Amino acid sequence: MMAKKQDVRTPTYNLVVLGLSGTEKEKGQCGVGKSCLCNRFVRPSADDFYLDHTSVLSTSDFGGRVVNNDHFLFWGEASRTLEDCQECRMNVVEQTEFIDDQTFQPHRSTALQPYIKRAASTKLASAEKLMYFCTDQLGLEQDFEQKQMPEGKLTVDGYLLSIDVSRGMNRSFEDQMKFVTNLYNQLAKTKKPVVIVLTKCDEGVERYIKDSHSFAMAKKNLQVVETSARSNVNVDLAFLTLVQLIDKSRGKPKIIPYFEALKQQSQQIASAKDRYEWLVGRIVQKHNETWPNVSRRMQSAHEYKEYVFLEGTAKAKKLFQQHVHRLKQDHIERRRKAYLSTLPQALAVLLPELDEIDHLSWSGVQKVLETKRDFSQWFVVLDDTPWETTPHIDNLEDDRIPQDLLETPAAQTLYETHLEQLRNERKRAEMRWEFKEKLSVSPFITPGKPWEEARSFIMSEDFYLWLDEAEYLDIYNKHQKEIIDRAKEDFQELLLEYSELFYELEVDAKPSKEKMGAIQEVLGEEQRFKALHKLQAERDALVLKHIHFVYHPTKDTCPNSPHCVDSKIEQKLATTFPTRYSSESSRQDGGRAERINLVILGKDGLAREMANEIRALCTSDDRYVLDGRLYELALRPIEGNVRLPVNSFHTPTFTPHGCLCLYNSKESLLYVVESLEKLRESTISRRERENSLAHLPLSLLLVTKRGVGSIGDIGGETAQILIHQGQQVAGKLLCAYLDPASPGTGYARNVSEKQINQMLKNILETRRSIGSTSPPLPPPSSVFRDSQSQSGSEADLRIVMCMMCGDTYDLDQLLAPFLLPQHCRPASSLSSGTSVLLDLTIGGHRQNIELSLLSFHASFALRKTGLVHGYIAVYSARRKASLETLCAFLCDVQDIIPVQLLAVGESQMELTDSDSAKEQVSQGEELAHEIEARFNTVICGHGGVVGGLHKIDLFQSFFKEVVEKRTIVEATHMYDNVAEACTNESLSPRCGSPSPVNFLVDSEEDIDPSPPYPPLPEVGSLTSHLGSFKLTDLDSVISEISTFESKLNNKVPPQVKPKPVRKVNLSPYMDQQGGTNRHYAEPMDAVSKPRPTEEETIYSVPHDSTQGKIITIRNANKGHSNGSAGNGSDSEADSSSLERRRKLSAIGIKPKLYRDRSKRLGKFSSFRTSFSIGSDDEMGGPPKTDDGGGHKDSIEEIEDPKRRNILKSLRRTKKRAKPRHSISKPIESNYFGVPLSSVVTPDRPIPTFIEKCIHFIETTGLSTEGIYRVSGNKAEMESMQRQFDQDYNLDLIEKDFSINTVAGAMKAFFSELPDPLVPYSMQSELVEGFKINDREQRFQTMKDILRRFPKENYEVFKYVISHLNKVSQHNKLNLMTSENLSICFWPTLMRPDFTTMDALTATRTYQTIIESFIQQCSYFFYNQPLTDLPGSPTSTLSSGGGTSAYSCMAGATPPNSPPPTPQSPIPSLLPPTLHPHHHTPAEQHTL
Repeated sequence: MMAKKQDVRTPTYNLVVLGLSGTEKEKGQCGVGKSCLCNRFVRPSADDFYLDHTSVLSTSDFGGRVVNNDHFLFWGEASRTLEDCQECRMNVVEQTEFIDDQTFQPHRSTALQPYIKRAASTKLASAEKLMYFCTDQLGLEQDFEQKQMPEGKLTVDGYLLSIDVSRGMNRSFEDQMKFVTNLYNQLAKTKKPVVIVLTKCDEGVERYIKDSHSFAMAKKNLQVVETSARSNVNVDLAFLTLVQLIDKSRGKPKIIPYFEALKQQSQQIASAKDRYEWLVGRIVQKHNETWPNVSRRMQSAHEYKEYVFLEGTAKAKKLFQQHVHRLKQDHIERRRKAYLSTLPQALAVLLPELDEIDHLSWSGVQKVLETKRDFSQWFVVLDDTPWETTPHIDNLEDDRIPQDLLETPAAQTLYETHLEQLRNERKRAEMRWEFKEKLSVSPFITPGKPWEEARSFIMSEDFYLWLDEAEYLDIYNKHQKEIIDRAKEDFQELLLEYSELFYELEVDAKPSKEKMGAIQEVLGEEQRFKALHKLQAERDALVLKHIHFVYHPTKDTCPNSPHCVDSKIEQKLATTFPTRYSSESSRQDGGRAERINLVILGKDGLAREMANEIRALCTSDDRYVLDGRLYELALRPIEGNVRLPVNSFHTPTFTPHGCLCLYNSKESLLYVVESLEKLRESTISRRERENSLAHLPLSLLLVTKRGVGSIGDIGGETAQILIHQGQQVAGKLLCAYLDPASPGTGYARNVSEKQINQMLKNILETRRSIGSTSPPLPPPSSVFRDSQSQSGSEADLRIVMCMMCGDTYDLDQLLAPFLLPQHCRPASSLSSGTSVLLDLTIGGHRQNIELSLLSFHASFALRKTGLVHGYIAVYSARRKASLETLCAFLCDVQDIIPVQLLAVGESQMELTDSDSAKEQVSQGEELAHEIEARFNTVICGHGGVVGGLHKIDLFQSFFKEVVEKRTIVEATHMYDNVAEACTNESLSPRCGSPSPVNFLVDSEEDIDPSPPYPPLPEVGSLTSHLGSFKLTDLDSVISEISTFESKLNNKVPPQVKPKPVRKVNLSPYMDQQGGTNRHYAEPMDAVSKPRPTEEETIYSVPHDSTQGKIITIRNANKGHSNGSAGNGSDSEADSSSLERRRKLSAIGIKPKLYRDRSKRLGKFSSFRTSFSIGSDDEMGGPPKTDDGGGHKDSIEEIEDPKRRNILKSLRRTKKRAKPRHSISKPIESNYFGVPLSSVVTPDRPIPTFIEKCIHFIETTGLSTEGIYRVSGNKAEMESMQRQFDQDYNLDLIEKDFSINTVAGAMKAFFSELPDPLVPYSMQSELVEGFKINDREQRFQTMKDILRRFPKENYEVFKYVISHLNKVSQHNKLNLMTSENLSICFWPTLMRPDFTTMDALTATRTYQTIIESFIQQCSYFFYNQPLTDLPGSPTSTLSSGGGTSAYSCMAGATPPNSPPPTPQSPIPSLLPPTLHPHHHTPAEQHTL
C-alpha cells in the first residue's frame, strides 16, 4: 500500500532493506551488506560512504536517539529522477538486529518478536528517531546533522531482500538461503513488492549467484539485481526497480547485469579521473605546491567535484600527490642535466692542462678541483645530502654544481670524456702544427694555388685520422692569406723599386697596350712578379692601383696609408708648433679657414657631373689636398633657376666662397650669364648688389659633353668659337677663364687637378683680401700671379726635403735638427702646407729658407711647376725601393739645382755590418759622384738620442751651393715658363688678351694638327725676376723669343690654305670689335681631327660615382703629349715645342736633366724615347727629320736584346679613322629612366617594354651571331624608345627593327634605371658569398641573398636571367656563351660603385656572379639541382687567367677570334677595344 503523499507531484516511497541478521554465530563475522547498500543509495558521494557498520552496540548507544531502542535504522530520504523524468522521494529503513557488547545477545527492545516476523512488519514507529549516518555518530549525535524520521512512523511500500553472494567468513551460504527462504515466506504474506538484491557481487561466487537466481525464479519470478555497494554498481537500480514494482504505471523495470554495469561505472570513473588529472596538471605547475591550497582553488571546478563524488577526496589527494611527485622528479632530473651540462665547462676552465690530471684517478682529480681558486664559482658544498633533498634544487639563481654530484657515475663519465678530449686536442694541435710546418716548407705551396692542387702534395693518411679536411682547408686558407698578403707586399715593394719605369712610361697620361706589355716584360723575370702567377687578376689590380698612385698621389692612395710620411710630418709639425699647425685629426674639426664652399653652376647635368669628378679627386671624407694642406671641400651643384630657394647660392648652412661656371654650348653659356644677372638683381640693396659677386671668385670652364673625351666632339659648335665666347664673357664678368682640360688628362675627366688647384688658390687669395675696400681685380695670369706672390715672399730660398713613405727610420730624429727653435719658425702663409722657415747664417749672410717637408710622391709635381732652389733627398740604407724612388725623382730634376743625398741608417752596426745597407750606401755615393751632388749618412734609430746624432751644420756646404746657384736657377725657371707661354697660339684672358684670334688651318694633308686650344700654364711658374714685366710688354717678349727659336730651327712655318669663314654672335657679352666681322673656320676644319688606332683605349673606369656608369676612355686627340717631366701634368707642349727645347739644350742655352749625367739614372729613358717617336698615340705624328731611320738606329744600338725587342714592338704604323659622331642627349621619357616600381604592377610584374623585347628576340633572333655583344644603331634605339613612349602596344616585328637594335634598347632600359637591377645593398653580400670555397654552400648563400631582393627586382631579374640562359643554349649559332653574355650584361645589371680602386679590381667577380646565375638558372629560380658544367668558372673560385675584368665592359671575344699576341701577357690590363672586335662610339655609350 502506498503511503500518504506529501506532494502530488513528488511521490514518496518507504522502502525497507532486510536480510540475514543476528549474532555472529548466525550471520558470521560480517553482515550481508545491508548497511553499505543503504549508505551508498542515500548518500552516494564517496566521501559519505562508510564501509564498516557494526551491529554490536553498548546499551547507551542502543538507547540513544539514533537507534532509539529499535532494531531498525532510519537512513533518511533520497531523491531520484526516474526514466520518465519524474522525480520521486524514498525513505530508506534498514531492518537489523543489534547485539549487546556485554552479553553478545540481541538487545531487548519494545518489540519482542523474532527478526523474521519483526522485519516483515509493514508499519514502523519510533518517536524522535534520528537519521543514521555511521557508527561514529553514536554518542556524538550533536556533531552530525539531526533529522528525525517523518512523524515518527512509516508505512512500508516494499522490501529489498539482501543475499550476500560473497564467500562469507564462518557462514554457510545454504544456511543463509534457509534464512532468506523463511524471511521471504513471511514477506509474501504482506503482499508488498519484493526485490532480491545480491550484495558484494565484486567478490561474488558464481555458484551462489546462480542459486540466488534459481531461488528467485522459484518464487514467482522475483526481480534480481546484482549490486556492489563498495563499487557503487547497480545500487540505484535496485531501489528504483522496487519503486517501479510499487507503481505499476511506470512499466516493467530493465535489469542490467552486474558486469555490464561495472564496465559502465569503470568507464565513468576513468573519464572523470582523466578530467581531474588534466585539471591538476593545469593548475599545479610547481612541485612544491600543497594540497590545501590546490584543493581550495579546485573547489568550484566541475572536474574536481565529479571525481571526488565518484572516488572521494582521499583518492583525489593521492592523485595530486602523485602529480607533484612527478613534477619534483622532473625538476630534479632537469637540475641534474643542467649540472651535468655545466660540468664539462667547469672541467675545461679548472682543468685545462692535460699534464696536471693525466696521471690521476677521478677521486684524485676531485681533490685537485677543491684546491682551485675558482672552485666555489662552479661547485657548492651542501650541508645535507643527497642534493636532491636539499633546498638547493629550488634555488634557480644558483646554478653551481653540488659537490656530491661528482660521486655519481655520470659525472665520472663526463670527466673521462674531458680527459679524452684533452688528449685528442693535444694530438690535433700537434697535427695542426705539423701541417702548418709542412705548408711553410713545401715548395709546392705558392700564393693562389687552389687546395685541390695542393692537397695531393701535402696530405698523408695520418692527417686524415685526426682532423677533418675542412680544418685543413681552413688552415690552408689562412696560410694562403698570409703568403698572398706577403707576396702582395713584396710585389708592391717591387713596383716601388721600379718607380722610374712607371714615371718614364707615363702610363696614365698616354695609356696603350704596348706600355702595359712593357711593364710586364720588365718585371716578368722578377721572382716577386712570378710569385703571383696564380693570381693574375690581383697582380694586375696592384699594377693598376700603383699606376693610380703614381699619377694621383695622395695620402689616401699612398701604399703606406694611413702611415704616409706626409701624415707623420703633419703630426710632427702639429706637436712642434701647436698654435700654427694642426694635425689631420684636429683639422677635421677646423674652422671656416679650413673649409671651402664651392658653387658649381651649369645646366643639363653639367654641374652634377663636375661635382662627381671633383669628389673623385677628394679623399673618402670630402677632403682635398692643396699644396700639402688638407681642406674640407663642400660642393653645391646648381642647374636650375637661381631665384628659386632650392637653387639659391646662399643657404642657412652654406655660404659660398667661390663659383665654378660650366658651359658646353651657346645655350649653356647664356644660362651662366643669365643666372649671374639674376643673382645680382635678386639682392636687396645697391650695396649688396655691388658686393654680391665682387667678393665671390668666379671661374668659367668649357667642358665636353657627357662621356666624350675630346673638346673636338662638342656638338655642332667648334671648340674655338666656344673658347673665344667664353673668354669674352669672362672678361665682362671679371672672372678667371680656365682653359679646357686636355684630352690626354686621363680617366675621361673634364677637369684636371691643376685647374682645381688654380681655382681654389684664387678663392683662398680672395678670402685673404676680403677686408680690402676696393673690389678685387680679375685674376691675373698664373705666370704673373706667381711672380707677385714670390716678390712678397718671406723666404729667400725654397728647399724641398723629400722622404720615402714606408722607411723604418725614426722620422723625429731625422727632422729634429731642422726644427730647433733657435733657427726654425712656422711659416705664416696659409697655403704653406708642411713648410717651415729656417733663419740660418750661410757664407756670412743671414738667409731665410723655406724648407718644405714632403714625401717623394708629393714632391714629383714640384720638379717642373714650382721654383725650388735645392733638394734634400733622403733614403733608407736598408731599403732598395727608397733609393730607386729617389732616382726616379732625380731623373727630371734640372742638373743646375743643387741636390743633397742623405742615406739614413737605424744603427751604426747596420751601416758597417749589413752587406745590403753597405751596397745601398755605396750606390748612393756613386750616384752623388756622377751628378756632382753632396752625400752624407746619418743614424736615426728608434729609441736613439733625442734631437738626433746629426746637426744642421752637416748641410752647411749644401746650403752654400744653393745660395751660389740661386740666380741661375731662378733665371732658368723664368725662361721655362716664358718659353712655354710662347708655344701657345693664343693667350688666355688671364694674360690680358681678350683680342680675337683667327684659326685658319689647312687640311690634314697640309700640316699636322695643332692642339685645339692652348694648354694651361702651371700655377707658380715664374719668379720674382718677372716682377718688372707688364701685360703690355708680353707680346714683344714672346715675339722676340719666337724669332730667336725660329732662327734656331732654321725652318719656315708651312703655308696653309685659306678656308671659308662665317660670323658668329653669341650675346651682348661677346665683343663685336667695333662692328667689324669676326671670322672663324668651319667646325671640322678648326678642330684637330682625332686619330684613333686599334689600341685606342686602355681603361674602362667609373665615370659617375653616383650612377655607377662605366665609360671607356679614348685617346681621341693624338696631338698632345706629356711634358718631359713625366709627372702626369696637364701643362703639355706640342712637338714643335719639344723640338725647340731639344735644340736649345743642344747649344747650351737650356740646362740638362740629371738623367743625362748619370748612368744610374734614366735606366728606362729609352722607353720614353721609343714611345714619343714611334707611337701615334703619344704625339700627332713622328717628328720630321732628314733621316727617317735615325731613331731606328738608336734602338738597334741598345745592347740588351730583351729591351731592344720591347722597343721594336712599340713601333707601329699610324692609322687614320673617321671622326666620331657626337652622342645625342637622352630622350625625355615617363617610362625610361624612372624607378622600376613605376613601370610594374602586382598583376604585371615584368615591364611591358622588356616583355616585348625578349619576346621579339626569342621569336626571331636566338640564332643571331653576337647578339647583345654587337650594339645596335643609336638613332634607331632612341627612335624605338620614343615610339614606345607614345604607344605601349608598339609592334616591334611590324616596325622591322633589327635584332641588335632591340637588344641594345633592352640593355639601355636597365642602364637608365635610377638604381641597378641588382641592388647596391646586395652586391657586397653577393661578392662575400661568392668567396665561399664550398660550391654548394656558395650557391645556397647566393640563393638566399637572391630571395631578399625587392619583389619587383627579383621578378624582373629572374625573367632576364631565364632569357639569357635560353640565349646561351643557342651558343653554337649565336656564339654567345653564358660567359660572353655575363661579360656584356654585368655592368648593365649591377653598375657597381667604382669609387675606389679596390672596387675596380672586383669586376671579374661581378662578371662571374652573373655568369653563375645564367648557368645555374634552374637552380636559383626553379628549385632544380645544381648543374655540373665542365670548365665553368662557378666550379672553382680560382682562375688562372680567363677573360679580362676590364674587357667585360665592352664585350667578349668570340671563340673564333685570334688568340692574344704573345707580347702582351697582361690581358686583364687591356681595354676591350684592344681586342680584334671594335665597337663604335654608339656601342661604347650603350655599354
